[in-house]
Order: sequence, then C-alpha cells, then structure tokens
Amino acid sequence: MIQEPAIAYFSMEIALYNGIPTYSGGLGILAGDMLKSAADLNVPIVAVTLLHEKGYFHQKLDENGNQYEEAVDWDPRKFLEPLQPMVKVEIEERSVKVRAWKYELRGNRGFTVPVYFLDTNLEENDPRDRSLTGHLYGGDMRYRLCQEVVLGRGGIRLLRELGYHAIKKYHINEGHASLLLLDLLDETRLKLQKRETDPETVEAVRRQAVFTTHTPVAAGHDRFPADLARQVLGEREMAHVSSFHGNDGLDMTRLALHLSGYVNAVARKHGEVARAMFPGHAIQSITNGVHSVTWTSAPFQKLFDQYLPGWRQDSFALRHALAIPKEAVWAAHLEAKQALLDLVNQKEKAGMDVPVFTIGFARRAALYKRADLLFHDLERLKKIATEVGPLQIIYAGKAHPQDREAKAVIMKIFQAGQALKNHIKVIYLSNYDMEMGKLLTSGVDLWLNNPIRPLEASGTSGMKACHNGVPQLSILDGWWVEGHMEGVTGWAIAQDGKPSDGDDRERDAGNLYQKLEGVIIPLFYRDRAKYLNIMKHCIALNASFFNTQRMVQEYVTNAYLSL
Repeated sequence: MIQEPAIAYFSMEIALYNGIPTYSGGLGILAGDMLKSAADLNVPIVAVTLLHEKGYFHQKLDENGNQYEEAVDWDPRKFLEPLQPMVKVEIEERSVKVRAWKYELRGNRGFTVPVYFLDTNLEENDPRDRSLTGHLYGGDMRYRLCQEVVLGRGGIRLLRELGYHAIKKYHINEGHASLLLLDLLDETRLKLQKRETDPETVEAVRRQAVFTTHTPVAAGHDRFPADLARQVLGEREMAHVSSFHGNDGLDMTRLALHLSGYVNAVARKHGEVARAMFPGHAIQSITNGVHSVTWTSAPFQKLFDQYLPGWRQDSFALRHALAIPKEAVWAAHLEAKQALLDLVNQKEKAGMDVPVFTIGFARRAALYKRADLLFHDLERLKKIATEVGPLQIIYAGKAHPQDREAKAVIMKIFQAGQALKNHIKVIYLSNYDMEMGKLLTSGVDLWLNNPIRPLEASGTSGMKACHNGVPQLSILDGWWVEGHMEGVTGWAIAQDGKPSDGDDRERDAGNLYQKLEGVIIPLFYRDRAKYLNIMKHCIALNASFFNTQRMVQEYVTNAYLSL
C-alpha cells in the first residue's frame, strides 16, 4: 500500500531530466537528485516547482566568447500531464489563477514521487501574470517576487485542492518558497481556533517547517523593498511579515528562519558560515550529495554492475571499489573519456587526444568561482605543458543574462585559449546542461574547482566526478573540506596544506600550478598505477558517502521525523 505523502518539498527549480529544462544549476540538480533518491527509498514526499515554459535560456557563444541568450523551446505536453484543478493567489490586488502539470518520478523499486509544475499561462489571467511561470530567474525584482507568490502560496493551495491534507512537514529548499508559511500560519490559526497569530500558532507552524539555506553570500538571499512587497502582497500580509523580522522590507531567508523548526546548511563548513551570518538561529548541516545512478557514466555503471552488485539500490556498496582491478577501472575511464572527446571534437573541431591529460571545469558561471584562475600566469602554464607533460582543458557553464562580470570571465577564457593555442588546447563548450555535465564529470582526468573560500556552500560537480573515479583539485571549501584526503581522493589548492580565505589570486594560482607541476601531471604520466589507486579511492571513500541516498536518509532522521 502506497502511503499518502507526508512531506511537501518546494523548490524554485527542479532538474529531473535533460528534456525538461526547468533548472539553471546546482540548486535544481540537487533538488532533482534528492527527489530521485526519495523515490528509490520509498519516502512519502510530493514536490512543487514552477513550469518555466521558456526554460532558463539556451546559451550561444561567438568566436570571442560573447554570450547570447535564446528562449528554450520545449513542449511540456511531451513530458508532463496537465491537471484541471486550479487555485487563486492575490498579486497586486489581482486574482491570479494557477494550475499544475504533473510528473511521476519512479524509483528503482517502483515507488513514485509526484512533482507538480505550477503554471499561470492561462487565458483567464492578466497578460502580466500569464508570463510569471515563463522564465527561470528572469525579469526584475517585481517579477521575481510575483513568481515567489505563485510558488509558495499557489503551491500550498494547489496541494490542498489536489487532496493533500496529511502533509506533516513542508521543506523549503532555499528561500524562494517562504511565502507558503503565511498560508500555513492562517491554516494553523484556524485549526487552533485563534483570532490572532500568537506564540502557540507560530510554534505549531515551526513544527511543520524545514528550511535549507544554500547561499553563503548575503547578496544571494532574496530581499525585496518594503514598498514593492506591500504593492505585491498587500498591507495585511506585510504587517504579518514585519512582525517576524521588522519593517525593512521582505527578507525571504529571515522569514523562513523565524518560522522553521529545523534549519540546515548544505555542508559542515557552510553551517559555520551560516551560523555567523544569522546569529541567534540554530542551523544544522546536512552535506549535499548526488544521485549515484544518474551521474555514473555507462562504462562505470557496467563496471559497478560486474564488481559491486547491489550498488544501484545501495550507494554505500561503492565503498568496495578498492577491490575492482585497476585495469578494469582504466578501461572504463578511457571509454568515458573517448565519449567526451568525441563530443568535443565533433562540436568544436578541437582535435583533442585521449592520451593527453585533460582538465575539466564546468559549473554555473559566477565571479566567485574564478573560472579563469588557471590562466593567471600563461607563461607558467606553457612551461608546465612543455616540460612536465601535455595537457588540454575543457570548460562549460552559463552566465546569468544580467551578470556582466561573469560574461567577461567567459571572454577571458576564450582569450587565454587563443594565447595558448600553440601549446595547450582550450575549449569552452556552449549550453551546459545535464547531459553535457555527465560527459564532462566522467570523461576528464582531473576535476578543477577554485572558488573564493568560504563562498562555496557545497558544490556537487566534484561529487559527480568521484562517482566516475575522477580525482579533484580544489580549494578547501564546501563539501571538499569533508571529502579531501591529500593524495588519496585528490588534492587541495592550499598554502602549506592549510586553507586560506579571500581572493588572493597570486597565492591560489601559485598553489594550483605547484600541484599540477610537481604532483598531479607527473603522477598521471609516470606512475599510472598510483593515479589509478587515487581514482579507486575517489569511488570507495567519496562516492559511497556524497550521494543523495545518504543525504535523504539524514533529512528523514534529522528533519522529517523530528518534532
């Protein structure tokens, strides 16, 4: 007997499959992976997100690295089932109708998790409101706030309309859906037969709410000016909001912090950062993971099926990877690498070669991730490629359409590629998506990550790489603080082995070059057996732990079953 969902999971973006482009990066990938593991583990959960019928955007790059954006053309009817029930939300004193499309996510034991995509593109709605579920992270602050009204308030009302009355926990994945708590306050107050929202009502709501914060940067948290929030929500709701965090506008994170009984960051280090950002709040940590089967390449899936039976149902079985013969691991890696380079050479006419040491860097383009750090000293990089061993580099990642600084970084990488063309092949692949991400994280020889510490909340691309035996070279931030064992699972970009905060490019680039020149590239070319030993430890130590099966089990134990 299938249990009625007891947990409702709200996220602005959810990445399920490549053909459903309702995600921009790590937040959506994490949400989709979590729901896949929830389905695998028979966790009674239902998810809510927005339809984003124009997607995030399709990225085009010209020969100089200038980014151009186009709307994504996808047909929800090919993937989702339209539902008839509708609800209403109030936006700027207008009544806006919301309906949903349904996707049933099936786990490896046949259990299904329903995912609802909210849609306002209805003839009954004002033209301004019909576009609210069009673009992910599009438009101005007003557009974003209106979207968050639809997600939070429209989402909880639609669940009620669809008959979900046994929900015990509401999990808010980042602050975008925090407005659902206002509806929950009203519902709870009526159940308790209270005229006003009193401390008992608030405490009853807190017992139902779980909040996950992903952003260690103050500017990354959604805050809306008081006048705008009052215009969109109305006087009554703003009075409600101000009673929780003052009269300086609408802060979605602080609203969730005040009204959630369980709050968590997404890595241990991020937990420290979040507690410093929001003193007075009890913030736990549950380190992110990735869905093992989704991000393990076909060659490694075959390898694990042969040597680690049961790994598809139990990710912890990957801890036995040390028993896999080295030559079998290398054969699987070469197959994955060939698949990646076939794509690169076909798309870019790059002429990249399988025997050449290949570095991968692919993630959402944001300034703090410092995608261009590798090119801080081009002459040093040329010297490494000439004297230590040849190398080639593959990049990918989208910059937000309004992020000029991130777009400029992409152009710098193109310029560096031109300057290095006689020494090192550098390729930047356009339109990074889930399919390309899987090829990249499984097909390179080294995964590079060099954010400004401590601005990386978690990061998950390196977790995908370790599922395919690819070691990581990274700043000691986010999940890598927990996953790093020097020379065992990869290497740290660090001064004398100690992590350093801040954007000291000279220091960090120097440490990066030192590891490449003195350790990693010589190991790859001259001691393949030891390199393979590191690859096997990536799987056994990191892939067996940094997965969403373990992560979901922690949420169930620590958040969903807590009082």
